[in-house]
Amino acid sequence: MAKKNIYQVADWNGQSGARWVANQARLDAMVAVFGEAAIEAVAPAPGERVLDIGCGAGASSLALAARVGAEGQVLGVDISEPLIGRARALAPPDTPVLFQLADASSAALPEGAFDILFSRFGVMFFDDPAEAFAHMRGALRPGGRVAFVCWRGMAENDWVRLPMGAIKDIVPPPAPPDPEAPGPFSFADKGRVARILTAAGFTDIAFTAFDASVPLGEGATRDAAIDDALKMALEVGPVSRALVDRPDDIRARASAEVRAVFAGLPGERSVMIKGAAWIVTARN
Repeated sequence: MAKKNIYQVADWNGQSGARWVANQARLDAMVAVFGEAAIEAVAPAPGERVLDIGCGAGASSLALAARVGAEGQVLGVDISEPLIGRARALAPPDTPVLFQLADASSAALPEGAFDILFSRFGVMFFDDPAEAFAHMRGALRPGGRVAFVCWRGMAENDWVRLPMGAIKDIVPPPAPPDPEAPGPFSFADKGRVARILTAAGFTDIAFTAFDASVPLGEGATRDAAIDDALKMALEVGPVSRALVDRPDDIRARASAEVRAVFAGLPGERSVMIKGAAWIVTARN
C-alpha cells in the first residue's frame, strides 16, 4: 500500500477501529438515517454496481445491496481490518456484497466498473482528497453517479457541541483543527468540497443540507439510555479524546456534566440529539 493516509490507517487499525467495533451497533444506529438519505439521493436501481467507500462495519453496504438486488453488486472498502472483519461477520450469506481491506484513494480498482460511488461519512479523511477522488473516479463508468454524506460544522452538530461545551470549564478545549486537515468535519465547507470534486473531474455537483435527531446510546429505561449515551461518549468521539490520560477526579467531574446535558435532552430508549450533514451528489 502506498504511504498515503498513514495516520488514518494506523488509527483505524488501532484504537479507533477497536472502539468502533465495540460500539458498532450503537454507532450504526446513530448515523443510519443519514446513510438512508444519501441512498435515496442516489437511488440505486436493481442490477447496478456500487463502490462503498469507507464502508466501516458494512451497514451501508448491506443497505445498498438491498436496493441493487441479486443482479447487482456492492464492493465495500475500508482501511480498518477490525471493521472489515466485523462487516464480513455481519453480512448474511448470498448477499451481493464483497468487502475488501483497502485504501480507496490508492487501491487498484477496476476501471469504469461501477455505476455509483457512495460513502456514509467515509470520505473526509484523505490526506489529498482531490487526488483520492480523481483516483476513485477512474472506477466509475462514464455518466456514473456519486453520493456521499459528510458532517457540516461542529457548531451545527449538537452531538459534539453540547457535550464538549459541558466540559469546557473542566478540561481546556482543544485547539481548533485545521479546517482542511483530515477529520470528521473537514468537509463542512461546501465550497471546499465543490473545489475538490471539480478538480477531480466531477460535474453536476449539488449539496443538500440534511438535519436529523440521532440516537445516542440505548437502554430499556430513560435512565439506562442516558447512562449508555454517557458510556458511548466516554469511549468514542471528541469527549473521549478530551479526557484521555486525565486524572480520575477530572474524568468524574466531566462525566457528571455530560450526563446532566444528556438528561436534559428528549428520548426514552435513546438520547436524541441533533446532527447536521451535507448530502453531496455529482456525476462523472
